Amino acid sequence: MGHSRQKLDLTGQRYGRLTVIAPAPHVGRRTAWRCRCDCGRETVVTSGHLRSGHTSSCGCMGLESASASSGLSGLTYVDGTCVEMLRAKTVRKNNTSGVPGVDWLSRKQLWRATICFKGKRYYLGGYHRFEDAVKARREAEEQLHDSFVAQFTKASTATELPV
Repeated sequence: MGHSRQKLDLTGQRYGRLTVIAPAPHVGRRTAWRCRCDCGRETVVTSGHLRSGHTSSCGCMGLESASASSGLSGLTYVDGTCVEMLRAKTVRKNNTSGVPGVDWLSRKQLWRATICFKGKRYYLGGYHRFEDAVKARREAEEQLHDSFVAQFTKASTATELPV
């Protein structure tokens, strides 16, 4: 016996500085909403991030917080992606290769390259040489992460945020 869940309609509701204006295409498998921030910008946010309070502005609040403090409250999330983490190119503590998104698949004897962006993980390929996996990851970072950070930085001084 299946259990069906009805999608909540968040249209018109406020979450922090955001007012939900319309449904948006899903982010991964998550329901998303187009929201207008009090500053006038629009952004797309998942239901979970809205309802949990994880995202409460288009990013303008995060920029204000970042200049006011250096704690976690200064992180800016856009479409579930942390701008500061992308900018810093952090390596997770559990990473064994030293390169984000590159790991060794012992059963296949290959280096796997992946990248995560806006709630999705992209498989970039399996490589016999570590250098080839790193190259694939770096190219994907340039295409996805670097252009997103540049677009966000540019948009945070303009009138609208990238979606």
